[in-house]
Amino acid sequence: MEPQSATHPPASSVQPPAPLGGRQADLWRKLEERFGRRDFLLKSGWAFFWVFLGGWLLSNLRYLFPNVLYEPTLAFKAGKPEDYPFGISEKWKKTQRTWVVRTQDGFYCFWARCTHLGCTPNWFDAEGRFKCPCHGSNFNQNGDVIAGPAPNPLWRCAITLADDGQLFIDKARLENRPGLREQGEFFLPFESA
Repeated sequence: MEPQSATHPPASSVQPPAPLGGRQADLWRKLEERFGRRDFLLKSGWAFFWVFLGGWLLSNLRYLFPNVLYEPTLAFKAGKPEDYPFGISEKWKKTQRTWVVRTQDGFYCFWARCTHLGCTPNWFDAEGRFKCPCHGSNFNQNGDVIAGPAPNPLWRCAITLADDGQLFIDKARLENRPGLREQGEFFLPFESA
């Protein structure tokens, strides 16, 4: 029996590229001498390290300066009492989210936030009521619920007279319980001259 010879795949028909000659060969040789593979890998590794370290440092520096959401203060001066006509003023609805109400006896202030889910109701003077556009709660001029899913009356903010004679409204102190909201710091008696 004859030994079987291992079969080899046929030789590839692709030939290696021809060596560079002349000026191109000299230029390529100079580049290899100046920037070898080892130098390339070493410099690439250091470049990657410094880019990574720089990104890490920048992200840590950015952490020291956080984005801050500035909101209006909870207490503010709302002007002189004489500047308010009788009825409900929407002067501070957009900037401070409050309504200032002037009656024959004095002033009180509502926080413009529905007690159902926190939407901003709108005042309809012709109907004499606040209506919440989200789920249909209705409140009368005293802030009491007259329709809708809201479980409680509108919140009243503390309102006092500042030393300079302006109305001072504090939204940090709120009250909506009947009987308590009509007295103390939640109602400011005022007689017009």
